[in-house]
Amino acid sequence: MITPLRLAKAGALAFAAVFPGPLFAQARTAETVLMSENAAHRASQESYGYADAVIAGDLVFLSGIVAGKAPGETDLKPAYERLFKQIGAILKRAGADYGDIVDMTSFHTDITAEIDAMSAVQKQYLGSPPPAWTAIDVDRLLPDGGITEIKIVARRKAAAAG
Repeated sequence: MITPLRLAKAGALAFAAVFPGPLFAQARTAETVLMSENAAHRASQESYGYADAVIAGDLVFLSGIVAGKAPGETDLKPAYERLFKQIGAILKRAGADYGDIVDMTSFHTDITAEIDAMSAVQKQYLGSPPPAWTAIDVDRLLPDGGITEIKIVARRKAAAAG
């Protein structure tokens, strides 16, 4: 006879098979929370309470990174180049790379004006096949002057194989 308790145990075992325990059991520690190596950025992170990234098992969760045009820039591509280089540097510190990105969410202050430039730069860094991607139009970003913010989830190959 299938009792509610047996059904719950079977569900928990199936869940554990799909989502291994270390992913959920791991606490945030100095080794799993990556703060900025830039003193000014780190001060902002400590003030607001966020990190560059958090490693949870074989997954790496990057906080949103904001692209902005430098004074005098009219082309959006340099802003996206800087953004993707920053993403790459954080991924490297976490033991991952662009090919490990599985999900990307981008927030745009003017999606129509920004999407083509971002997509062109993104393809140079992420290659093919692409990750999952959701693009959202918003009215503004912090800090003021930001044009696009990108949030990343990556899966570290080395951790997945171990």
